[in-house]
Amino acid sequence: MNYSIKQKAVTVTLSAALLFGSAAMLPAPAAYAATATAEVQWGVNMRTAPSTSGSVIRMLKKGEEVTIIDQASSGWYKVSDSSGRTGYISSSSKYTNVTDSGSSSSASGQDAVAAMNAVVKRSVSFRQGPSTSSDRIRYLKSGEQLQVTSKYNSYWYEAVDSSGVKGYVSASSKYVDVNGTVSGGTGSSSNTGNANTGGSGSTNSGQNAGTASNASVEKVIAAGLKYLGTPYEFGSNRSSTKTFDCSDFVRRAFIDGVGVTLPADSRQQGDYVKKKGKTTTNINNLKRGDLMFFMSYKGSSASAYSGINKASQRITHVGIYLGDGKILHTYSKESGGVKTNSIKGTHWEQRFLFGGSAL
Repeated sequence: MNYSIKQKAVTVTLSAALLFGSAAMLPAPAAYAATATAEVQWGVNMRTAPSTSGSVIRMLKKGEEVTIIDQASSGWYKVSDSSGRTGYISSSSKYTNVTDSGSSSSASGQDAVAAMNAVVKRSVSFRQGPSTSSDRIRYLKSGEQLQVTSKYNSYWYEAVDSSGVKGYVSASSKYVDVNGTVSGGTGSSSNTGNANTGGSGSTNSGQNAGTASNASVEKVIAAGLKYLGTPYEFGSNRSSTKTFDCSDFVRRAFIDGVGVTLPADSRQQGDYVKKKGKTTTNINNLKRGDLMFFMSYKGSSASAYSGINKASQRITHVGIYLGDGKILHTYSKESGGVKTNSIKGTHWEQRFLFGGSAL
């Protein structure tokens, strides 16, 4: 079952003073795949974590504008201020007023992250593959919400957490409560051990290779997501993580995630991927974790790119494909630094040259 939903671009107006009390028990709205703008109406604390126990970074002042990067967890938005600093603010209706801006999702290309359809009942391992031998991404906490996309076999769910990280979790009702039916169940594995704490088993070599490949992709994406909101700087220092340009960010995600050092600029990275021999010019054939390469911006309409021979165009931008028409990348100071965007129906789709795996 596809749990994706369309949501119009929104403008969020903050309407509170200081944050008192935890909002952790409030229901979470759908997370934002593309950013929304927020205007501060009253002073409000921006914190280092999605909790009132998080340290206060600073007080956001009335009239400031911030960018909502993501729905961080139940009751909290991850935001970036005008100087590029990131933090968390309450998403409770007590503090925010969400209104329709009147722009259509097809025009804006902004899709909401698929709605959460499952709740973690008790702490359980979130793994990179459907096996207890797969590396643990982290522990999911009781009360966290997930998007369960499919059932791998009788023992595992494929799921995405509120930060957009994909992984596998036990299908036991002891750990996860799913509302609605879940497609899948076609995966095969002889691993019948407890998905949380241990067990043993074996899979065939093809499955092991697939799991290893998927695990590497998820490590790269998880590494990249850590830098959401990091400021953009053209020609950024490749030895620093304080700022990134597009190719520096992609390079860092691969270094941190899987220890692979890609070339330093987007054109060299494009050559690197082409040498792997598995590229596509069809955006619909991309796989999660593929690198996407783009030409220069020539306008927001499709007609601006009509008649262009893309085979002769120079690469000017690179990002990491997340699946479902979304990209993880960074491209300007004004955009808020590292972020996710929906690309369908936008100039990014028109500028796309080719994509493929760097692994």
